[in-house]
Amino acid sequence: MDASLRETVRNRANGFCEYCHMPELAAPFVPFHVEHIIAKQHYVDNALSNLALACDRCNAYKGPNLASIDPTTGGIVNLFNPRIDEWKEPFQMADATVRGLTPKGRASVHLLQMNARTRIQLREEWISSGGIL
Repeated sequence: MDASLRETVRNRANGFCEYCHMPELAAPFVPFHVEHIIAKQHYVDNALSNLALACDRCNAYKGPNLASIDPTTGGIVNLFNPRIDEWKEPFQMADATVRGLTPKGRASVHLLQMNARTRIQLREEWISSGGIL
């Protein structure tokens, strides 16, 4: 993947993880990744429509997964796809916590561990410094 494609993905995301909405500037020592929404092992495609900006934690926890289990219903659901899904439908930001509002949102929050203690702390520090999520 060339540098201009990576920069296009980063600019499209406005410097925020497209999954958990962590600002890249809130975690300056760990670079964000341009990740394949549908992992290479399933479908090798570097098209812009298959790429998202992800913090290192969302990228690591997502791995090649396309689906997970909704912790409320126990049903298997597709994970949030930032190229297809509107963030505000399955998620809500409450202070520095991401809440899953739908089965897809709850499964994504759970699998990607969006509310791990250190991630909430980084978001809280960002907010207290005047940043907006």
